[in-house]
Amino acid sequence: MNYILFDGPVRNALLPFTFTRPVADIRVGILTIREKWEKYLGYTTTTLTEEYLMEKYPMVEMEENIMINASFLPTEALAEMVMALEPNQAIMCGDDIIAFYTKDTQEEVDFDTYDIIEYSDDCLRIEQPWDIFRKNDLAIREDFELLTEGRVSQPIPASVNSISPENIFIEEGAKLEYVTLNASTGPIYIGKNAEIMEGSVIRGPFALCEGGQVKLATKVYGATTVGPHSRIGGEVSNSVLFGYSNKGHDGFLGNSVLGEWCNLGADTNNSNLKNNYEEVKLWSYEKESFVKTGLQFCGLMMGDHSKCGINTMFNTGTVVGVSANIFGAGFPRNFVPSFSWGGASGFTTYITKKAFETAKIVMSRRNVEFTEQDAAILEHVFEETKKWRKE
Repeated sequence: MNYILFDGPVRNALLPFTFTRPVADIRVGILTIREKWEKYLGYTTTTLTEEYLMEKYPMVEMEENIMINASFLPTEALAEMVMALEPNQAIMCGDDIIAFYTKDTQEEVDFDTYDIIEYSDDCLRIEQPWDIFRKNDLAIREDFELLTEGRVSQPIPASVNSISPENIFIEEGAKLEYVTLNASTGPIYIGKNAEIMEGSVIRGPFALCEGGQVKLATKVYGATTVGPHSRIGGEVSNSVLFGYSNKGHDGFLGNSVLGEWCNLGADTNNSNLKNNYEEVKLWSYEKESFVKTGLQFCGLMMGDHSKCGINTMFNTGTVVGVSANIFGAGFPRNFVPSFSWGGASGFTTYITKKAFETAKIVMSRRNVEFTEQDAAILEHVFEETKKWRKE
């Protein structure tokens, strides 16, 4: 069977992270949503997404296809229901479509003519940017079970102070000595060739993905995910780094999400709690205004390729778009549009030529090519986000 993950109606709500990727490639827990589905289904998936993303993330349509709403995170029971779908059947959760069977000869899909299967069990869904860190605790636990079932961890080194070692899984090639791992509050997953340096103290749930690094004497609270080839230092709480991003120095990051290729300068701090303890509001690209999150704790949402200089301070509930460069004294505004250059004293436009030069250097340091596809996606984002920049 051919499985296609589609963005669905939440795509605009999940900006800035979906400016540069389909919903399926958001990381929450240990794996991306796509990786979760592929593990459960046992098949490779393709994507139905925005046209400007489709060269990098193409869709493969066959004679018979099952379309899956990528905002829903799979469970074993849900995946079995999806694999059992037959022609003219769809799975719904309330008013929301989870998956449906279609043929390439169908010109349109009319769900009024479909046999609807109700899914009433609990499952996770990512509908807002803050869901990524808010639901990361349960997502890590589910991914941990999925990835470690029937497998044996590498031995925990004798110098490691471990609490609840049965909840710790170490992949081949990982390095860690003289650290404290407390898995009594949730599982701890240490990926292939990852490294935790001496003096670090980590409380689960925690995931350090392949090639990730925790620097000397870092303090980590659950539920935190450090994506592939990312680095963290200082103090980190309930945050998700998608991949290839760095928070390598002292400073606090809490209740936050960083996309790929982000870098936080030394002693960067974000606030995750308002001084008056009120509910945090966050910029919504979909509403083009600040919206209530329902959360008392909410930090920084930063899109791909954005950077900030040393001693940067981010206010509670700050949204930074794609490829922004922030520096200088004081608090920048709590919505920084994509391709902005500056800080609290004001912003100018970060032209794509300069942004691309930086991206090429940054990516080449990790032996990743900045491709024409990447450039075309960022050019589109530059044009799409003009209306929010003061040019």
